[in-house]
Amino acid sequence: MSANPIVHWEIMGPDGDALKAFYSVLFDWKFNTPEGFENYHTTEGDAMGVNGAVGQGSEETPAYNCIYVGVADIGATLADVESGGGVTAMPRTEIPGVVTFAMFHDPAGNLVGLVEDSG
Repeated sequence: MSANPIVHWEIMGPDGDALKAFYSVLFDWKFNTPEGFENYHTTEGDAMGVNGAVGQGSEETPAYNCIYVGVADIGATLADVESGGGVTAMPRTEIPGVVTFAMFHDPAGNLVGLVEDSG
């Protein structure tokens, strides 16, 4: 069995546009803002390595860093998270035509995301 890869990352804060400007200048990152996601700016380009996003966090979680791991079955993975001492932070959520994801806190409290492989 092969390891599950990191497929995405996020750096979120109270002002997503300010983070976009900061990382654009600091690292020369280029961003797209997907339609309907005004406060979520995705990186672009092969030179980025694993692409990710910066943006505005939610009221409940205004600032966080998160990696997303690709998995075949989010439900089964969240069951493993819970049995291993982690806690589901966001259940399996589907944005049709975009992504199916979830989030959990590991036993140390770190926020980690899951992305369900659509293939």
